[in-house]
Amino acid sequence: MRVNQQRLRSDIESNAEFGAVPTDEGRGRTVLTGSEPDRRAREFFCERLRDAGLSIHIDEVGNIVGRWVPESADPDAAPVATGSHLDSVPEGGIFDGPLGVYAGLESIRAMQDAGVEPVRPVEVVNFTEEEGQRFGGGLVGSAVATGEMSSAEALAIEDADGIPLGDALADIGFRGEGRIDASAWDAWIELHIEQSERLEDASVPAGVVTSIVGLSRCAVEITGEADHAGSTLMDDRSDALAAASEFVLDVERATNERNQTSETAVGTVGKLDVSPNAPNVIAGKATLTVDVRDVDYGSIEYIIDAARQSLARLEDERPVETTLEHPWDRHPVEMSERCRTALHDAGSAANLDTLDMHSGAGHDTMHVADVTDAALLFAPSRDGISHNPLEWTDWDDCADATRVLAGALARLATE
Repeated sequence: MRVNQQRLRSDIESNAEFGAVPTDEGRGRTVLTGSEPDRRAREFFCERLRDAGLSIHIDEVGNIVGRWVPESADPDAAPVATGSHLDSVPEGGIFDGPLGVYAGLESIRAMQDAGVEPVRPVEVVNFTEEEGQRFGGGLVGSAVATGEMSSAEALAIEDADGIPLGDALADIGFRGEGRIDASAWDAWIELHIEQSERLEDASVPAGVVTSIVGLSRCAVEITGEADHAGSTLMDDRSDALAAASEFVLDVERATNERNQTSETAVGTVGKLDVSPNAPNVIAGKATLTVDVRDVDYGSIEYIIDAARQSLARLEDERPVETTLEHPWDRHPVEMSERCRTALHDAGSAANLDTLDMHSGAGHDTMHVADVTDAALLFAPSRDGISHNPLEWTDWDDCADATRVLAGALARLATE
């Protein structure tokens, strides 16, 4: 099979025009779910699906599926599916998401051009609101497709202005009918940029993910007492920010300790809100998020337990009160050996090296792997940069990773 690099590049560059943002370097875009750029990106994708002879279904949360059923295929057989997402973070890059969507379409076109005769349908998918920048915490479309979230729950999610997802999708003409059922797929493979430097450092064009990290997120609140910065003596202070600073360092320390056991463990306090946040007022309250990830769930338990111990110590040593809520907890997900083998074999057939690696980010595949055989394939990221206009994957690397994807999809669809 021959992947048409220029055709793939044209699709990605055309998509990059939707929501394009001015930038001194690189190419940026802002495509929030339900926005005008999102509408244009979706309409262009549907146009390209029709051009390739695929039928289109849009479900009620806006997930788009292009379906190829050649004469060789049993239309009732469980399909092989691929895809990713078209939404972006504000001022994100042009490859995160769209590469997987258009590589999936290009894989089907390559199979068509080569005369491959699948015995089952092949589908390419654009999932709604993967990034979670406007509605919910992310992975919304795949959560619905896998049954983790109901359509009603998803459609009721409101943005910061109180607009429900359902209304936003209706406004752009992409609130469809029914629910895409990912459990009905025979297999799923997602191609995504790596967002790290391991492939670039190894000079390998494609990474085959072995497992996706587990991810836990905690909400922490530390309450002290706001008071005057000049007239309140140091011994009389109940400084929430000072306590929060100790907590952040405790999380970092615990994560570094766990790295002695598992080098892939990471812990991050990435958001901190301070009240009243005035230069001459002692902080009365600090709210923080703790994000913990690893392929070993024991690491997650270790770091979160250390966070709880840190808060207990702070209450003993300082005049503060603390709370910790743990609303989001996902275990690590292993990728399908069948799909991974198909990817490695496809790389060998195309004379392209492949590298086993873990994924530190979830992507929609995290949900899909719960309901069917699934795999995640990475393409190199220059300097590991992502969610940034400087995000870049060389066009040759895009094409090479797509060759691996196309070969694996062809194998799975003809089994």
